[in-house]
Amino acid sequence: MPPPAGPPSWPLELGDDVRDEVLAAYADPTRGYHDTVHLTEVLARVDELATAGVPFDHLPVRLAAWFHDAVYDGERDAEERSAAWAEADLPGLVDDAIVREVARVVRLNESHRPEADDPAGCALYDADLGIMAADTTRYATYVAAVRVDYAHVPDDVFVEGRAAVLRDLLSKPHLFHTSYARETWEAPARANVEAELTRLAAS
Repeated sequence: MPPPAGPPSWPLELGDDVRDEVLAAYADPTRGYHDTVHLTEVLARVDELATAGVPFDHLPVRLAAWFHDAVYDGERDAEERSAAWAEADLPGLVDDAIVREVARVVRLNESHRPEADDPAGCALYDADLGIMAADTTRYATYVAAVRVDYAHVPDDVFVEGRAAVLRDLLSKPHLFHTSYARETWEAPARANVEAELTRLAAS
């Protein structure tokens, strides 16, 4: 699926100031992969899952997609700070239960292991990981952008860490959690990951 055209769609009628602040964070020129294009693609994949009939509560998942990488600076607590941002700025725009759900789903992103009976967590996880199933050109651009995000890490350390992440993905019975993502994205994603591991081993 090609990168979506145009700016990402804000799911609320109000809160343009919140939207603009979050967009500015994604547009930070120091970011590599976790930028506005990433946000737009994740939102497009959330819509793709919804269109395919995957069951989840659409509004909190779309808002969680907006906030899931609102803070991204390489530190371990980025998800927690992203969730806290949602908790600070969403009250008054949506009801308290949605605020809590958005923050919960954002925090799940740290472990990348939603439970099978968590439709919202599974939907955001699959939309986020869906880049792994991109065509080879987009996948190569993604890999290069990830390296930018970790430009402070020496090459040998990056290669070791990246390979460990990819091997962990391949060790799972399924990369994705929703039936649609497994049927549509699983095979190309595994092919991309295996090819990247081969390249890393040769580097």
